[in-house]
Order: sequence, then C-alpha cells, then structure tokens
Amino acid sequence: MSLKTTLAPLALALAAVAPAMAQQRFIIEREMPGVSKMSAEQLRDASRGSNAVLKDMGSDIQWVQSFVAGDRIYCLYNATSEALIREHAKRAGLPANRITAVAATIDPTTARATP
Repeated sequence: MSLKTTLAPLALALAAVAPAMAQQRFIIEREMPGVSKMSAEQLRDASRGSNAVLKDMGSDIQWVQSFVAGDRIYCLYNATSEALIREHAKRAGLPANRITAVAATIDPTTARATP
C-alpha cells in the first residue's frame, strides 16, 4: 500500500472539516470609559495581557489591529468563531460589547474594480 493510498482517507476528512475551521474577520466594539486618556504604557500593558491570552488560545484567533476612539476601542480580529472572540475577552478581562462579522472590505481601490 502506498503512502498516497494510506493518507487519502485523512485528506478527505481534513477537507470536510476545513470550511468549519476557516477564519472569518470580526469587528469588536469594547466600551471602556476613559480609554482614550490611557498612557502609552497602559495601552502597552493591556496589549501584552491580550497577547498572552491569544498565545494560550492558539492559531484559531488572531488580533489584527485596534483603534482607540473616545470611550471605545474598535478591534479587528480573525477567528474561526464568534465564541472564540468572547472567550478571549473573558480570559483577558476585556469587554466585548458588540461583535460583528465583516461582510465585505472596501477601500479606495474598490472604485477601480471592473464588473
């Protein structure tokens, strides 16, 4: 029996599960009164805490970028599920007041797209 024949059932099983494991992009709104007044050191420490939790959670969740605006932080994450986003927030001690899956991404180059 060849290696290809032996691994074929495994490849089929992985292909069946792969769509469920695909990451989706999410926007997380965190209501955090006073956050825009946090020092660079405080923001760094908060980032370090979040990163430590993410490291423990594995590759199914990834923090891309965050924006501090007024009393909120808007975070962009890639994750396999909304549940992982909520679990990260819980473990990191962060609010996750609203989690929204990103349906599409547009930018100035979108205007140049041809149908």
